[in-house]
Amino acid sequence: MGRNQTALLLILLATALSLPCLSQRIVTLTKGTGATLRGLSVVNDRVLWVSGSKGTVGRSIDGGGQWEWTTVRGFEKTDFRDIEAFDENSAVVMGVAEPGLILRTEDGGRTWTTVFSDSTKGMFLDAMDFLPDGRGVVIGDPVDGRVYLAETTDFGRSWEKLPEARRPVPVEGEAFFAASGTNIRLLPGGRWIAVSGGKRSGFISGAESVTLPLLQGGQSTGANSVAYRAKGRKLIVVGGDFSSDTQRKGNACLSKDGGSRWKLLEDGPHGYRSSVEWTGRKTWVACGTSGVDITHDDGSSWFNLTGEGFHVCRKAKQGNTIYLAGAGGRVAVLVMDGRSGKRSRGLTPP
Repeated sequence: MGRNQTALLLILLATALSLPCLSQRIVTLTKGTGATLRGLSVVNDRVLWVSGSKGTVGRSIDGGGQWEWTTVRGFEKTDFRDIEAFDENSAVVMGVAEPGLILRTEDGGRTWTTVFSDSTKGMFLDAMDFLPDGRGVVIGDPVDGRVYLAETTDFGRSWEKLPEARRPVPVEGEAFFAASGTNIRLLPGGRWIAVSGGKRSGFISGAESVTLPLLQGGQSTGANSVAYRAKGRKLIVVGGDFSSDTQRKGNACLSKDGGSRWKLLEDGPHGYRSSVEWTGRKTWVACGTSGVDITHDDGSSWFNLTGEGFHVCRKAKQGNTIYLAGAGGRVAVLVMDGRSGKRSRGLTPP
């Protein structure tokens, strides 16, 4: 995309913001790299990074108008399923399996250093999350009968595997989906929460684990993503069955007490969803291979925005813009261009 096209895109998005009454639509910003993108980190309304298959990392510093694409040298076959960016120059990216890897860049993705590697048999990393103070956590499928967890306190420059006593024991057949990098979250204060799937779908917080009222029992069923509202008392979990991705039954649930009790959302998103994000007030966005949905009433009802599939949706950490990423190297933005003011609340384009 040239400079004139980039300028036009930003003008269109800014114009959408000025409209008094708005609805939402998904606008594709880029596609065609050939990579499947599951990692997405949005620093602010203009700086975003993505990661995916074939050692792919992408970066934009103008809200998605122009992109720099990199195949990380030496990791051309690595599937980077999650990424966390700290600014326009520094980020960490997670490679999933045997060995599980985390690489770090401080020069905008031109060079990368391996900061974590574990080649334990059966190793499969699923997701990372970070707090603004540099604390972070990575979760992986069970190894030797316990959930795999490692922590960092220095923005991912160094990592330490948690001792056995601090790693939960899952039930047989319970694991995690590396679908969007959002099945673990660090809450304000540093407490982590995670959701599992497979034979059993659970909500895990430290040593505590609660079975979720979601579709479960099969290898492709259960929770894929968790998001929290404000300080973490209100939570929404999404998932379903990715082998039957238009099925709405048992694909979302809500907690109002920080995860102790859960209620199935009977009128959930329109199919399997791999990622959910709280965007402000009572508004949440969820996406999956069969489309994108939005709710403005804390999940009681969901409005389908598109049947086009995406793997991950994330809100800017310092801003309000919602970006999405998926197969075929596609990155999109949620913008406003209609006439329903109620549905525009809390969402801002670049």
